[in-house]
Amino acid sequence: MSEGAAAVATGPDAAVAFAAVHRLCFADEPWDADVFACLLSLPSSLALVEHRQGGLAGFVLCRLAADEAEVLTCAVDPAWRRRGIGSRLLARVMAANRQRGIRHVFLEVAVDTPAAQALYLQCGFRPVGRRRQYYQRADGTGVDAIVMRMDL
Repeated sequence: MSEGAAAVATGPDAAVAFAAVHRLCFADEPWDADVFACLLSLPSSLALVEHRQGGLAGFVLCRLAADEAEVLTCAVDPAWRRRGIGSRLLARVMAANRQRGIRHVFLEVAVDTPAAQALYLQCGFRPVGRRRQYYQRADGTGVDAIVMRMDL
């Protein structure tokens, strides 16, 4: 695979790499390798990755159900941000979802993450709701999530 090309990810090595990047991006609520291994083993999961300099620069993980998908998580290593990796991963996973017959994609994003919200808006997601106190920060503070939707 060429540098920067998106690829489908599965297996224990992917789970460990996902957990490491997720920890960098979501220090308050990192998922461990066991969670990723479980999710990646499901036939309803779709994960795409992008590598840089031999390591995982970013990934997106979706769960598919009927004609809908949910972006479970999207993470770009902070060292590789602001280089279009998140946008490319989302565009590629939306194209893959379309090919699988997915018509609607949902996600949640914390209200205190304006960069993530801007990325999702730029990619075509629109706010459709709010989940009160959905995220729990390390200090115990609850943070609302904005529910977003994209129609394919």
